[in-house]
Amino acid sequence: MSTDGPHVLVTAASKHGATMEIAEHLARALEQSAAGMRCGLVATSIPVERGPDPAQYDAVVLGSAVYVGRWLEPARHYAAEHAAALRARPVWLLSSGPIGEPPFPADEPHDAESLRSLAGARAHRVFPGRLDKHLLGIGERAMVTAMRAPVGDFRDWGALGAWAEEIAEELAALALGTPAVPVASPG
Repeated sequence: MSTDGPHVLVTAASKHGATMEIAEHLARALEQSAAGMRCGLVATSIPVERGPDPAQYDAVVLGSAVYVGRWLEPARHYAAEHAAALRARPVWLLSSGPIGEPPFPADEPHDAESLRSLAGARAHRVFPGRLDKHLLGIGERAMVTAMRAPVGDFRDWGALGAWAEEIAEELAALALGTPAVPVASPG
């Protein structure tokens, strides 16, 4: 890792912008976390479609919006194309998509386990997303209406901040060569 603190890439595929907003928030939360500030962590958020090189970073959080139980193709392609570089550093996976209270669907994406194995990810987390009918195409609106899907912003910024603290704590421990201090998980 670099001498001035770990550099973390947070990259995500987002269809209507909500997942990219989650990635941007996570990058800020990583830097502003207690562990992140302690070890000088620097996080950069770049859309996966721009093809950021994971080899240029000490760690990666790779995320995707989930539609019909699967990650978006650009994120799946990115994971496959950069699998060797991802496996060579700490990686976390983030899925965004469930909506409603309680979040639906409750299941992990169908491809989460294979992506976790491909990237050698330490963990995978699913966070609720946002459904804004105004951002949807005609076909998507028809499907949302037919499914009676709940509309609204269900993203949990507090849970995302807590996860950022967990990731930063692990990276700080790796940077300093010490065991990570356990962070209490919500729930």
